[in-house]
Amino acid sequence: MSGDPGGKGAFEAATGDGPPFTGDAEQRSREVRSALEGLRQIRRLTGTPGGGAGAVPALWERRQPVRAVALALEAGGLAPSAVDPAGARVATGYRVRAGERPATAVVEWLGPPGSGAAGQETEALTACARVLGELGWEALLYKGPRGRRFLEAEPAAGTAAGPGPS
Repeated sequence: MSGDPGGKGAFEAATGDGPPFTGDAEQRSREVRSALEGLRQIRRLTGTPGGGAGAVPALWERRQPVRAVALALEAGGLAPSAVDPAGARVATGYRVRAGERPATAVVEWLGPPGSGAAGQETEALTACARVLGELGWEALLYKGPRGRRFLEAEPAAGTAAGPGPS
């Protein structure tokens, strides 16, 4: 399956810390849509509202916020960043990493040196926040070290976790 460098056969949303995608873009698009539909199905099966203004992250998403947020961003048509084998940033886009608190993720807009990513981050992170909001995530914009902005995404306030496996 494309997007599966480890050969495990499981879909992994792009977090922005992997290699640049070089596979079949149409196939990847189908995989992303299928994964998003799977997430919505999890919400339906657990009684978690999953669409429109009532969207609420399910327990699975709360337990794996990096994967859930990365899936939301990729499904929203936003481009992930990427790194080469040495870890150097080679593409401009979002990067999702674990937040400091449970059920949170941090979204940054990164790119290679000279890419202009820092100048794009306010607009790009605003787009990220909009996509996340549509799926029940609250994304707050902060200014970090060296004045770089980032989002902290968490399940929207006042939402119920819904039933699910423990």
